[in-house]
Amino acid sequence: MPIHLGDLDVVSQATGVNSALIVPCNLCPAVTVAVNRKQPFMKLFRSWLKSEPFEQYIEALRSRLGAQGVKTKVFRSNIYHQWFLCMWTDRRRKKLRKAAMNHDAVIVLGCDTANATVRDAVKATGTRVIEGMEVAGLMNAKLSIQFPGDITFKDCKIIPISQKQNEEMRACHVTG
Repeated sequence: MPIHLGDLDVVSQATGVNSALIVPCNLCPAVTVAVNRKQPFMKLFRSWLKSEPFEQYIEALRSRLGAQGVKTKVFRSNIYHQWFLCMWTDRRRKKLRKAAMNHDAVIVLGCDTANATVRDAVKATGTRVIEGMEVAGLMNAKLSIQFPGDITFKDCKIIPISQKQNEEMRACHVTG
């Protein structure tokens, strides 16, 4: 049940920023990007523990920010238990705090709880936090592993988190 996320306009939010640290959660945003692009989330034998579509997404974001004069660096979390940004250990949060001190802003690619984790971690630094994505709903999908080790999501539907969300959101379906 990954959270489905929508993009926010990071480039316009980064006006006046000279350097930014991009902090991605490696699960829900990566699944969202892969599903939206109709590509495998992971190719186990080609890019171990990385989602190629999400890596391309991050590089495109860095390019757009670079065109606006913003220098970027990505705060990587390559160990699988660090993928869930919302559940980082104190040690991981301290590493983020230290890295954030060298940047004007931190751009979070994740859900509301990922944003809260980053805000709490960098609060003492005074570094600006920019939300790069917003929650669109929960993803209901069928996990599929296809030869030669491609992990994909099929028959994806976006389920509203709140029953109060409008009918347009309920009708939103993503296929993959």
